[in-house]
Amino acid sequence: MQRIVTLEDVGRGLEELSVIDPRLARVREMAGEVPLRLSEPGFRSLASIIVAQQVSRASADAIFGRLERLVDPLTPQAILAAGETVFRDAGLSRPKQRGLLAVAQAVADGLDLDRLCVLDAGEAMTLMTAVSGIGPWTAEVYLLFAAGHPDIFPARDVALQTAVGHALGIEPRPAEKALAAIAESWSPWRGVAARLFWAYYRELKGREAVPPA
Repeated sequence: MQRIVTLEDVGRGLEELSVIDPRLARVREMAGEVPLRLSEPGFRSLASIIVAQQVSRASADAIFGRLERLVDPLTPQAILAAGETVFRDAGLSRPKQRGLLAVAQAVADGLDLDRLCVLDAGEAMTLMTAVSGIGPWTAEVYLLFAAGHPDIFPARDVALQTAVGHALGIEPRPAEKALAAIAESWSPWRGVAARLFWAYYRELKGREAVPPA
């Protein structure tokens, strides 16, 4: 399986997508730059995605920035030792505190976040979502941006639902199951399609919605 690890990979995927679904050629024109957004696998990357759950990109960046200043270096051991005051000062909700602690404990107990990046997506998703605090969206985003997986599309993502609905003239915007069905036709480049529609959302709304990488 080829990973998405360079901008050339993104460009090749965009070319293929325009052939697979000619509607996406226009989406590509309107989306402008489609970035790679590849992050180093590991706890920091996964922690940033957990922080980004169900908040705006700007809020996620602010909260994660505070967390990194308060917990330096940001390691599983440091998170487990941090204490509630640190989490509160960072601005983390209680569910995210619990999620971060659960993930930190899982990594301390042997969950190998680097190894997940070389597994089949289904196997990696199963291992990740077995950890409290890691839902399907979090696992999908980690595999997209830390593993460079080429064929994952986080259909639960509201920004992607909005972007696809607007770009393809679907009213109301497609919900998770409908969007997942639409995205099936973009395989094996669904990871590039997700990047494309996050870029389209940026141009549509004037703000980033792609999760931190």
